[in-house]
Amino acid sequence: MKFAKRLLLAIAVIYLLPALASAGLWAMKDHPQGWNKARWSSSGTLPDAKADRDAAVYVFSAMTGGFKGSVASHAWIVLKKPGANSYDRYDKVGWGTPIRHNNYAADAYWYSNMPRQVVAIHGKAAEDLIPKIEQAIADYPYGKPGGYRIYPGPNSNTFVAHVLRSVPELGVVLPPDAVGRDYLPNGEFVHIADDWKDGSVSLGGLFGISAGVRSGFEVNFLGLVAGIDFARPGIKVPGLGYFGVAADG
Repeated sequence: MKFAKRLLLAIAVIYLLPALASAGLWAMKDHPQGWNKARWSSSGTLPDAKADRDAAVYVFSAMTGGFKGSVASHAWIVLKKPGANSYDRYDKVGWGTPIRHNNYAADAYWYSNMPRQVVAIHGKAAEDLIPKIEQAIADYPYGKPGGYRIYPGPNSNTFVAHVLRSVPELGVVLPPDAVGRDYLPNGEFVHIADDWKDGSVSLGGLFGISAGVRSGFEVNFLGLVAGIDFARPGIKVPGLGYFGVAADG
């Protein structure tokens, strides 16, 4: 009984209290009344594609809409081939054909929320990665109509996390508020990165552990992630996000 009580207390302190705090902070802010009232235009984060002739790869994340936006974010991928005059954006959404190409500006607000840059790679390194990323997008197993489930996945974050796992050279994992990122495709229970620098165990995205160079050490409980980042020293707090050494990717 003592163990059970201590476990429940740990869950409350590590997961429930931060999630409630995040929800409280969310409630104090103004929010658009529905998707049609939200801002979806360019945030001006990215340079004009015509002015930057180098290849580029970006991963963005932004808090999503509605009350779920108090603890959950939405991620997407942006590519620019060398010499291209425009960006290519890839998202997964919950209606129609789920994988969308250029449905929004590459650096658009998401439900009026400012995009956060998860990683940015330029030049020859980006040029080499783009074919691998495009192949990972094509290989995503839940890209057809009906291949979306908001919780625990496969959702928008499951899609981007799949690409990050398939192309470990990108060197990052999604933020801890990217609910659905720990859902492993095709019913997998264990995933070991091709470079052996990261690994995870997951029970349908609801419970799991990840550890390695990119993940640090993380514990997923019902989609909420708590952990420690060693590469960028800091902590990952459910709902509230990452606190520690800032980095631009």
